[in-house]
Amino acid sequence: MPHEIPSPDLPLLDRLRRIMHLLRAPGGCPWDAEQTHESLVKHLIEEAYEVAAAIRGGNREEIIDELGDLLLQPVFHGEIASGAAEGAFDLDDIAAAICEKLIRRHPHVFGETTADTPEAVLRQWDSIKAREKDSSGPDESGSSAKRAAGEYLIKKANDGLPALMAAGKIQRKAAAVGFDWPDLPPVIEKVREELEEVEEALDSGCGDKVAEEIGDLLFAVVNLARRTGHEAELLLHAANGKFVERLQAVEEDLRKSGRDLRSATLEEMDAAWENVKRQRSS
Repeated sequence: MPHEIPSPDLPLLDRLRRIMHLLRAPGGCPWDAEQTHESLVKHLIEEAYEVAAAIRGGNREEIIDELGDLLLQPVFHGEIASGAAEGAFDLDDIAAAICEKLIRRHPHVFGETTADTPEAVLRQWDSIKAREKDSSGPDESGSSAKRAAGEYLIKKANDGLPALMAAGKIQRKAAAVGFDWPDLPPVIEKVREELEEVEEALDSGCGDKVAEEIGDLLFAVVNLARRTGHEAELLLHAANGKFVERLQAVEEDLRKSGRDLRSATLEEMDAAWENVKRQRSS
């Protein structure tokens, strides 16, 4: 017997939670029922990227659709955790935690402190976050999480973020303590320097050195993006999209003469590419 569809008269988030509960209940959906926190990680990441893509596209309906898919993820995790034998929690606990964090991290709104600029807000946020970590007790290894003389500013290079985003985060942390160039020209010069080192590594014929220097070049380019107020990850997504759109336009251009990418010469593809660029820039 099918489950009764939750009433549309319910508050929307309550209706969503009820639907998710029924999907995992006996007689529900076998796929939903077997999911775990771990198995959902890839879906959480994918949904976040799809939201970003929809926002870049600017289509209202797509943004709503993708944000809905992303909203499902904490509801899904809350439903999974609510049935745990140990350490159970649910969506209410998730919502309560973020409510308290937002109040705690915005004393200029809910308290007596002052932060008049976005930069001041971020400095205050980071300061409060550091104090919270200092008072959080033992870490996973059992040692104190309080900041000690031997504790590092950046504890690890990879915290699960995509590499470009992680690089930007590392650079922002270093900049927060003054380890940063004072203006843009040396940042640009560093990119040139790293590119020259890639060329030298290529001349040497050492594959490992080439890989290392390309990594350094990428790190320098991320820093240039950061210093100009951009997120490198999003810039690369936009560049990917622009390339694909232009390549599709090249294919359309070639089809007009009965050709395709596989049969066209490099000269023909280059000519079509330049034609597309001129059309898009005019």
